[in-house]
This record gives sequence, structure tokens and C-alpha cells, in this order.
Amino acid sequence: MNVTPASRPRRSPLRRTWAAVAIVGALALSACGGATGEESDGGSGGSGSEDLPLIYGVYATPLEEPWDGAIHAALQEAADDGEIRYKHVDDLSTSDAMERGLRDIAANEEPDAIIGDAFAAEEAVRKVAAEFPDIPFAFGSGEKPVEPNMSVFDNWLQDPAYLSGMLAGGMTKSDTIGIVGAMPIPEVNRIVNAFVLGVKETNPQATVKVSFINSFFDPAAAKQAAQAHISAGADVLFAERDGVIAAAEEADIPVVGMMVDQHDEAPGHVITSLIWHMRPTVDAVIEQATGEPQAVDLGEFSFMKVGGSELAEINTDVVGGVPDELVAKVEKVKAAIMDGSFTTPVDEAAPASSIDVSKK
Repeated sequence: MNVTPASRPRRSPLRRTWAAVAIVGALALSACGGATGEESDGGSGGSGSEDLPLIYGVYATPLEEPWDGAIHAALQEAADDGEIRYKHVDDLSTSDAMERGLRDIAANEEPDAIIGDAFAAEEAVRKVAAEFPDIPFAFGSGEKPVEPNMSVFDNWLQDPAYLSGMLAGGMTKSDTIGIVGAMPIPEVNRIVNAFVLGVKETNPQATVKVSFINSFFDPAAAKQAAQAHISAGADVLFAERDGVIAAAEEADIPVVGMMVDQHDEAPGHVITSLIWHMRPTVDAVIEQATGEPQAVDLGEFSFMKVGGSELAEINTDVVGGVPDELVAKVEKVKAAIMDGSFTTPVDEAAPASSIDVSKK
């Protein structure tokens, strides 16, 4: 994969009359249906804050959805560190809303970079990016970069997925584990398939039930799908989508969280979570914002060995407990991932609805 060069010709950050921009931006975004967040300059304040690059987050889902929430958290952290000014709009849930929102932001606010997710609106995002070639666009995407300014990234979480699968395989007593995912697309499939391989590592006789809700954010549907897995005998769940943890808590069974550390949502039930650290990716985009737009694949910044992802602390106080020998096995494989002696296989094929892991 390509990486962002460490040095290149730099351009001065744009200076703006912020009072006028705020009025225009608010009107434009209210027209496209988005929910804006407050601008953040990390508390730097004063006249110097306008020299910081403005990064605009543009999200298809509400920020309660962990995928976009992880991007938002990393950008907010960069703002808190005084490296950027950050503004955002969320819940642009249709291609039309995404296209209008992006065009209004690019034309009226002139950000130094725009970052967000394009999975549900690939054509719209790429269309607007082509109209504003001087603004770096960096979007979560299942497609390739496009010159001169459309970079892509994704949540390459196969490493923590494998490790969490090991935990689930070692904890199930019914030998049945349930997964609820968004939809059978490559970026979801590789996480699910890595989890299944991890299950096989510790429990080769297990069966993994997989269902998709065909939405990136529908907690009610995800909870219902999880309950169906529980009815089919699953006693450990993987919450690839929001809503599954609630079902696990009600059924009093352990569950693996996703994207952020979801321990506090159900402290007695969340074993661990796959955590996506977007900060390395955000730092690469900030370089573009203060230099020149590029069209690169930023995917490798999400790998565990470079700090782009991790497995949250294992919660040994979870219902049913976690055997010490299982934790030791997981830690051993984690160390191998970090030192490069083990590479988690990447399989982006759509998984079956019921998987006998002995045949994987």
C-alpha cells in the first residue's frame, strides 16, 4: 500500500472570515439535512487558531454508530492537541444528502481537507471530490483512490478480530457463537472471517452463526438478529453492529464489542472490543491538508502493528469468566502479530450463514 510522504511542498493554510462562513455553512447544512457539530480548535483560541488547518468530518450515519464515531474521536483528539480546527456534519444518510452536503461544505467553508465515509455514497463522494481538486478528500471506501485528491481508507481490523474469535471459541459452552454484521461486503467479510478463524484456533468443533442486517446503523434490527442467534443456541456473540450488546446483556451472555471499547455499555458482559484507532490515518490526512492533495490508499494505517487497531483489555470479570490459559493463548498470538511472526489471513469472501469451523 502507498503511504503519505513525510515531506513535500507545502501550502499556507487558508484564512477565512469565520463569522460569514459560519452563517453560510449553517444555512447550507440545514438545507441538506445534516446535524452540525461545534467547531473545535483544541482550546488554542486567539488569532493564531485561524492558522490551523480546518478538517471537516462528513458522516453518513449518526455519530452514535461506532464506525463513524471512531473517525470523529480521532479528529476531536487532533483538535484537542491543537493540531487542527475540526467541524463536522453527520447523518447524511442518502447519496443526495451526501452530495449536497459535501458540495456546500467544499464551496462555502473551503476546508483544508474533508474526511468521512463513502460506503453508501461512493459515486456522490467521488463526483464532488473531482469538482474540488485542490481539497484533499479521504474517505472510508471499498474502492480505489482517484487522482488527484481522493484518498481512501478502511478499518482493517482482521488482527483484533482473530484474537477476539479465539476468546469466543474458548468461552462458549454450547459450541455455538453468533455474529451480527452490517452486510456481506469485503470490509465486513474480512473481519467476520478472521473472527471465525480465531474461533477455530481455540475450538475446532464450534459452529458460528452469521447474519447481516443490510444496514450500517439499525440497532433494533441488530438486536433482533442477535436474539435469533441466542434462540438457536449461541452463548457468545460478536457485535459487529450496534444493538447486539443489548441483546447479550438481556440474555446474560458474553459479547465482543466493535470499533471502540464498549465495556461500559455492559460491564458484566463485554469481554473485549475490536478498537479502531483512526489517529494514524488522521495524521496522514493532516499532512495532506498542510501540503498537497494526494490519491493514496491509507489502509495500512489501521493495522495493529502500526497502532491503527488493538484488542481492548480483556474483561476477566465478564459473566462466566475467562480462563487464564485462554488469556495466555491470546496474548501469545497478539505478540506474534506485533512482531510480524504471525500474519492474520485476509479473506473477503461472503461468509455462510452457518459455519462449521472445522471445515475452514
